[in-house]
Amino acid sequence: MELFFLILLIVLMAAALGSGFPVAFALPGAAIISIGLAAGAGYFFAGNVDAYFAHGGPGQWLSAGVTNFRGVYWEAERDTLIAIPLFIFMGIMLQRSKIAEDLLITMARLFGPVPGGLGISVILVGALLAATTGIVGATVVAMGLISLPAMMRNNYSVPLATGTIAASGTLGQIIPPSIVLIILADQLAGGVDQAGNIRQALYKETTGQGQMPSDFAIASTSAGELFLGAILPGLLLVGLYVLFMLGFALINPKAAPAVRQEGKMDGRFLFQVFITLVPPLSLIVLVLGSIMAGVATVNQAGAVGAIGAMIMAGYRLREGQGKGTYSPAILAILALLGLGVVLGFYDVNIKRINTPEDVTGVILASIAVSLLLVATLWSGWRTLKMENTLREVMMETAKSSCLVFIILIGAAMLTSAFRAFGGEELVKHFLQGLPGGFWAQFFMVMLVVFILGFFLDFIEIAVVVVPIVAPILLADPSANITAVWLGVMLGLNLQTSFLTPPFGFALFYLRGVAPATVKTIQIYKGVVAFISIQILALVIVGFYPQIVNYLPNRTSLLAETAPPPKNPRLQYCMEGYVSDRFARDGASILSAIDATSKLDVSYLPADLQKELKAGLTAAAKAVPLMQDIDATQAAVTAAAADYRPLHVQVRALERDARRLNEELKDLEVVVQRAGPTGIYSEARGEAAKARIEELKAEQAALLSGIPADWQAKHDAFAKVQDAENKARNLYRRTVDQAGDPVTKVRAVLAGAAPLAAMEARMNDFKDAILSMDNAKVQEQLEVLRADVTAIEGTSEIRKGLNEARKILRTATPDSQAAVAEIDKSIAALKADLAWRQKGATELLPQLDAYDKATGDTIGLRQLTRLPEHVAADLVSCLSNHRDISLNF
Repeated sequence: MELFFLILLIVLMAAALGSGFPVAFALPGAAIISIGLAAGAGYFFAGNVDAYFAHGGPGQWLSAGVTNFRGVYWEAERDTLIAIPLFIFMGIMLQRSKIAEDLLITMARLFGPVPGGLGISVILVGALLAATTGIVGATVVAMGLISLPAMMRNNYSVPLATGTIAASGTLGQIIPPSIVLIILADQLAGGVDQAGNIRQALYKETTGQGQMPSDFAIASTSAGELFLGAILPGLLLVGLYVLFMLGFALINPKAAPAVRQEGKMDGRFLFQVFITLVPPLSLIVLVLGSIMAGVATVNQAGAVGAIGAMIMAGYRLREGQGKGTYSPAILAILALLGLGVVLGFYDVNIKRINTPEDVTGVILASIAVSLLLVATLWSGWRTLKMENTLREVMMETAKSSCLVFIILIGAAMLTSAFRAFGGEELVKHFLQGLPGGFWAQFFMVMLVVFILGFFLDFIEIAVVVVPIVAPILLADPSANITAVWLGVMLGLNLQTSFLTPPFGFALFYLRGVAPATVKTIQIYKGVVAFISIQILALVIVGFYPQIVNYLPNRTSLLAETAPPPKNPRLQYCMEGYVSDRFARDGASILSAIDATSKLDVSYLPADLQKELKAGLTAAAKAVPLMQDIDATQAAVTAAAADYRPLHVQVRALERDARRLNEELKDLEVVVQRAGPTGIYSEARGEAAKARIEELKAEQAALLSGIPADWQAKHDAFAKVQDAENKARNLYRRTVDQAGDPVTKVRAVLAGAAPLAAMEARMNDFKDAILSMDNAKVQEQLEVLRADVTAIEGTSEIRKGLNEARKILRTATPDSQAAVAEIDKSIAALKADLAWRQKGATELLPQLDAYDKATGDTIGLRQLTRLPEHVAADLVSCLSNHRDISLNF
């Protein structure tokens, strides 16, 4: 019966959408009706409203939220979605201020003389508008009104012209900032959590170990990472469009002729180009650059974009109306430049104002921010008063945002109902049953998304399909794809939904503004080539995931919040980098270790001598241990060639057997609850018993297909694999043992200078004990103790200070006894200074040279963050998808 109501849910949704019923009501309506009918049928025919639900049911949702149906209310409250109205406001404001028209006219004059120049200008303007407005309808309409007549007037092929305009208008769906990417990031966040649980459960079932290694975990994603991941694929798509236009113009010059524009390309024209192109490009740099630099989140960047769009609209709407047109924009630019200068010279933090310079920095930053606020309010007042632009833009933003959020809530209800009727399990079993593994599953999902694009908008596809299929695809350890790559691939695919007939929205927008002489069939013909180019871009990005993963990884590793070198996710690639360094510079590294081992350290305390010697001994072992890793890794690769086919075969049989276990558990519940006092009839209980026997026989048949030599071959491969894991763990422990002592000795010797300054402070403090109030003396002592503690290796020196502190805290403090304890600290300090100063002069430069030779190899894990050149090297490794399936 669950299957019947699942089919009813899909039929109701399809019928509602096909009849033209609003999507915002079709999705939740189908869910509510099917759930109501299933609950009613269960109540009347089985005496239980939950009887016909595969997972939970209304009775359980009210108390436990089994399918998270109660969480639907909070669907629109996630932080990620705050950026949507901000970017919508930014796009509509720029469109209403006629920035798009200026770009089209200027670019047409700039590229007109080139073969296919008008088409190229449309593509480039589409890319620029995508990175600023991101609104497909506005972009297509603007370019259709301005460029289509010009292209037809200059004898461009009608299908080529219409296809170029429609395709260029959809670039806003993949080039950030994009509403599609924000929604996908929001949906993928939940998918990553589910996929992580699936992979953890799979690891436990196949290996018997309760805890999966951290480097096998699935990394989550955010809208900012998706923005970064989509930049290069978006530029790739633009490049393919331009190449197609150039090639078409060269092969068939009559269909895309060069156009000689009126007027000279003089200084006035160049100034117009500057005024037209620089502000949108600056806004793109501010929005995307702030995200890439880690300065702003996506929400904060959206606010920057909204304010920037309003400032641009402030001068564009007033253009040609006298002096002062650019005054608010100039004021904003000066304020930003001033703020940049202040931040470059001062540490502006209100919570850390300690010096007069800090006060000056805060005051100057406040002045700059105030000027920026004045410029923003000034521009806002202009947009409000001129053509009532601000009010209309805010109304359109509110309408568009409400539409998106209502669809999100409705889709969440539909997805919950789909899961409740067991639809997610059916999809999972279908995909996992496909021959060909992950790539067959992925191809099927992409094909379904592509076909759905013929009939549905991107929002419906993103919020209905992605939550169901994303966990299945992300959990697969054979491909081990990143959520960023999956999101960008889906985004590229969803972009085609705007172009594919019969319901491509870009086609409708263009049809609405195209002259009557342009036939609809010509528009359809025109987009075919561009749909093919999008599919080609999908294939390229699919085969080269580095195109997507490179920028997010590079930004992550070079940001202020970069993960430390000991992060488990970095170890595999980091050890590959160190192995290459050892192969190239191993001799010089070992020479540096040997030279440091021969240094005279006899004047150091015995414990430091011992630690330093142990650290250098461990460092000498690092190179041969890395060679062990390389050897065991090669052994695993060689063994995997024969083992992999058997592993895939057996794990598939075990997966199918486990799937039957789930059905067996459900049937056993039916048997337990059947009978005169149960919620199920005796007949249904007997039928369940019979089905249990069938499933057990089917399960036994599946498991009997496992080859007899499976366990022996599995154990043999596991032994080889375990050798690699042990080699890696031993190397990591050894380099940690090598790095810690050297780091400690360097820190101790570096403390010689600050420790020398402490002697005078301690002598002054003795006088203070005898002359000052006890309360003030204790305050000074706490400061002195903290400063001494900050210097490495001062435990002996602190003993006297600690004893003096105890004496001064007694009811009857003995000043002379406290002074005596301070004298002990001073004596310990002088004894320390003798060897510290000698070490700082003789040994510390040698240790610095040792650190320079080994710091980015043996000492890499001891650093607080990766050096820039190491991070840049690791990016390419991390950007590939590593198959980890043989560990499961």
